Amino acid sequence: MPFTVIIPARFASTRFPGKPLADIAGKPMVVRVAKQASKSGAREVLIATDHAEIARVVEAHGFEAVMTRSDHATGTDRIAEVARKRGFKASHIVVNVQGDEPLIPPALIRSVAASLATHRDAAIATACHAIKSAAEFANPNVVKVVLDNAGYALYFSRATIPYARDAFANAIHTLPPQLPAYRHLGIYAYRCGFLNKFNQLKPATVEQFEALEQLRAMAHGYRISVAITRSAPHPGIDTPEDLKRLLRQFAK
Repeated sequence: MPFTVIIPARFASTRFPGKPLADIAGKPMVVRVAKQASKSGAREVLIATDHAEIARVVEAHGFEAVMTRSDHATGTDRIAEVARKRGFKASHIVVNVQGDEPLIPPALIRSVAASLATHRDAAIATACHAIKSAAEFANPNVVKVVLDNAGYALYFSRATIPYARDAFANAIHTLPPQLPAYRHLGIYAYRCGFLNKFNQLKPATVEQFEALEQLRAMAHGYRISVAITRSAPHPGIDTPEDLKRLLRQFAK
């Protein structure tokens, strides 16, 4: 199952400028991510960046950087540019690994690639894990996904789906034991043929209300397979405070 990992690494960040170069126990964050990705079985790991210093640091640690335009609206657009530059075939699988997840499990990366490889009708694959907490289930910042029997996504939402009518008649205090409640994880695998089409798709109304980009693909008839993982990976680093918490964990 050949696949490529592409890690978008943008220097400019509203909440944490220069985040990819933040030091984590002697190594830049983006290098930590690349090292985890290199253990996934990927054919190659590429860092997509618009910043010369990020490219220099990445290559100094033995990884390959690909320079991209600086005006991309999303990380998906950035990895699509890399896929075109590399001349990947339409059937080739690319996994988009966020550059701020230095503890991402290599097995998670591989499972998403494998999900796309085995679900021939899918253009995209992603991942989820079971929700056990009622508070997490009710949180609109937690994206939920409902699956069909074959492992394809039926819908993604910030709402409490699937909704247990009887159990939640008064309030959501606890989750029924058999409720298939899953939290979506923000990792994606794509077939390159779809990557070349995605930015040409008209945004969907439901996508704009939910603020979930993957709903655009579904609205246009593309299927998304979902790998179920046993547990949630360590959250990404969005702010300097997040980094401080991670450094305390490394110190232990």
